[in-house]
Amino acid sequence: TKKLLCLLVLTSFSHAFGQTDMSTKAFVFPKESDNSYVSLKAQSTKPLKAFTVCLHVYTELSLTRGYSIFSYATKEQSNEILIFWSKGRGYTLTVGGPEVLFENPEVTAPVHICTSWESASGIVEFWLDGKPRVRKSLKKGYTVGTEASIILGQEQDSFGGGFETNQSLVGDIGNVNMWDFVLSPDQINTVYSGGTFSPNVLDWRALKYEVHGEVYTKPQLWP
Repeated sequence: TKKLLCLLVLTSFSHAFGQTDMSTKAFVFPKESDNSYVSLKAQSTKPLKAFTVCLHVYTELSLTRGYSIFSYATKEQSNEILIFWSKGRGYTLTVGGPEVLFENPEVTAPVHICTSWESASGIVEFWLDGKPRVRKSLKKGYTVGTEASIILGQEQDSFGGGFETNQSLVGDIGNVNMWDFVLSPDQINTVYSGGTFSPNVLDWRALKYEVHGEVYTKPQLWP
């Protein structure tokens, strides 16, 4: 009985965070909620002195309210890394609590985002559809913590929870990749064109994830 119970637990965990090639696929969040989200499991668990996150997002919420795009929390800091759309302002990137703003008009077409940060200089880059915004500075000398809870579809106000309906994503998200270094401009343009550079934190082509609530996997609507 104990062996069977152990097998069931292992099978459940394997199914929950099974490795999946998500190429040409997207997660679809069809409606507002405070309980629909996707948990991602990082391949690397070491502290981060730099990172790059790239992804596609497609939503009409930009016209009506703010929403979370990528939420990376630790037990010490719920907003360790946060990519967020703030209505009337633009995109914000948070690292270790503070945020920087990249002003942008409301968009309803699929958008490709790449953003990076490095501790040594504090420099933040933010790219929209292969085009860079002016560099900014944030949390120089900081180290992003480990044992993270990485969530798509909701913003974490506490580790793995604290979700609010009015911050949830309604729409599609895909091609979520993360590296523990800053991609060069040429590399970002290659990623934007559909290439990749062996992501070593999150790899969309070998993704470990768990779906909660009403989230569907569908073919991508962008090229």
